[in-house]
Amino acid sequence: MSSPAVALTWLYVPGDRPEVVRKALGSGADVVIVDLEDAVAPDRKGYARTATAELLSDPVVVDASAVPVHVRVHGEDDVKALAGLPGLSGMRLPKITHAASVQHVAALAPGVPLYPLLESALAIEHAYSIAGSHHAVRGVALGEADLRADLGVRDDAGLDWQRSRVVTAARAAGLDPPVMSVYPDVRDLSGLRSSCAHGRDLGLLGRAAIHPRQLPVIERAFRPTSREVEAAQEILEASRTEAGAQALPDGRFVDAAVVATAERVLALARRR
Repeated sequence: MSSPAVALTWLYVPGDRPEVVRKALGSGADVVIVDLEDAVAPDRKGYARTATAELLSDPVVVDASAVPVHVRVHGEDDVKALAGLPGLSGMRLPKITHAASVQHVAALAPGVPLYPLLESALAIEHAYSIAGSHHAVRGVALGEADLRADLGVRDDAGLDWQRSRVVTAARAAGLDPPVMSVYPDVRDLSGLRSSCAHGRDLGLLGRAAIHPRQLPVIERAFRPTSREVEAAQEILEASRTEAGAQALPDGRFVDAAVVATAERVLALARRR
C-alpha cells in the first residue's frame, strides 16, 4: 500500500489502542501514523508492538482500507517486528541525528519507505545528510516539541529558521516539502489555521494531527484557493502560446520556474 501522491493530513494514533487505529482509518486522514513512541507508556510498549503487528497483518484491514498506515517506531525491536508486514506503508524514525542511523534502519527494513524526524539541534545541523542518506528516505520532518525543548525556544516563531532549514534540505535532496509538526491544542482550531498558513508560507506542505477535528482545517489550509488555481491556469495557458519568458497583461512575469510552480498548484488542487 503506497501513500497518496500528495498527502496533506497525517493522523497520529496511539499504538496501544488498536480499536482507535481501526477507527482512524475512516477518519478522512490521508495517512494514519500508529505511534509506538511518545503516545505509549513504557509498560505498554510490548503490547503496542504486538497489537500493531497483528493489525498490519490482518487481511481485512489491509484489503479494506485504502489509507496508508505508517508507524512511528520506538526502537530496533519495533523495526524488526514490523518490517515486511503487508499493511505497513512507511516508518517514522524519531530522534534521528545522523545519516548512519537511517542507513541502519534501512538495512533492517529493506524496501520500507522511511521518514526521519529531526528533533534536536544536532539533527538540524545534519539535515541534508539525513535527507539524502538512503534511497528509502521519502521525506523528513521536524519533531517540534523535542526540538523546542532542546533549543530552549519559548515562542513558536523561534523555530522558523529550523523549519526553513529542513525545507531547504528536503528539496536539495530531491524530496517532497516537509510536513508540519503537530499543533498540540486540539480545541484551538483558529490557532491551527493561522499556524498552517504560516507554515505554508515557509514552504511546508501538509501537517500531522493528533485529533480528527484538526483534519479539515489542515486540508483547507494547504489546498490551493480558487484564486490560486485560476492564476495557475492563466500561467499554463500563456506558456502554451509563446516560448520563453514573458509577462502577462497584469504584469506577472512567466518563465520556466513560474510554470513549474503553477503545475504543482494544479496537481495539488486535483489531488481528489
